[in-house]
Amino acid sequence: MSTAPSLARRTDRRRPLVIALVVVVLLLGSAIVGTEAYARHRVSECISSQFEREMGSAIDVSFGPKPLLLTYLDGKVPEVTVDSRDNRFGPAEGMVVHATFSDVVLNDDGGGSVGGSSADVTWSNEGIAQTLTGMVSGVQSSADSGTVTMDVLGGLAQLEVRPQVRADRVDVDTTAAQFLGIGLPTDLVQGIVDLFTESLQAFPIGMRADRIAVTDSGIDVHLTGGHFDLTTDQNSNQEIRC
Repeated sequence: MSTAPSLARRTDRRRPLVIALVVVVLLLGSAIVGTEAYARHRVSECISSQFEREMGSAIDVSFGPKPLLLTYLDGKVPEVTVDSRDNRFGPAEGMVVHATFSDVVLNDDGGGSVGGSSADVTWSNEGIAQTLTGMVSGVQSSADSGTVTMDVLGGLAQLEVRPQVRADRVDVDTTAAQFLGIGLPTDLVQGIVDLFTESLQAFPIGMRADRIAVTDSGIDVHLTGGHFDLTTDQNSNQEIRC
C-alpha cells in the first residue's frame, strides 16, 4: 500500500502555512528596520540639536552598539561620539574636537543630562591666527620650548606665550613681548592674550582641561567632564522633542 498520495496532501496543506510564516517574518523584519531607522533619525536629530547648542559648533554624531529604537523608548544612550564639523569651538576658529559623552539621558521636553565626558582638541597655528585676525599676522609654535610665537605689528614684533593647565583651566603666560628691545603696548598684549586664553577656556558641557601640549603645528588639549544637565532652549521656536 503506497503512502505517496497521503504525503503529498500533507505537504500541500503545510505549504500555505510555511509561506504565511515567511511573510510574517519578512513583515516583522521590515517593521523593525523601519522603526529603527525612524528612531535613529529622531534621536540623532534631538542629540545634534542639544549638543550643537551647547558647543556652538556644527557637529556629526555617532552612537554605541545599543539599538536606537530602545533609546527612543527609554531615553538612554550609553555613549555618544561627537566630531566638530565646521572647525569652530566657541570663540576659536580652526579648532577640531573629537568628544565622547557617556550615560546620556534624554527627556521628553528636549532636556537631559550627561554622565561624563572626554575630548581631544586640536587647535592649529592657522586657526589661532584666524581667531586673532586683525591683531596678529602669523603664528608659529614649538614643541621643544612649549611656546607659541605670534607676529604683531605687521610682523615687525613678536609676542611669545606659554599655555599651561593650572587647577583644571588653561592659563597663558607671556614669556616675551618686545619690538627692537622695547616692550609692546600693554593694551595690545593684553587684548591678544585675553582672546587667546578665552579660546582655551570656553569649553562647554562642563568640560575642563587636564592636559595641554604645544606641538610644532599648534596646540593639543585633553578635556574631561562629569555630570552635566542639558537644558531646553526657551528661546527656540522649533523645539525638538526626543
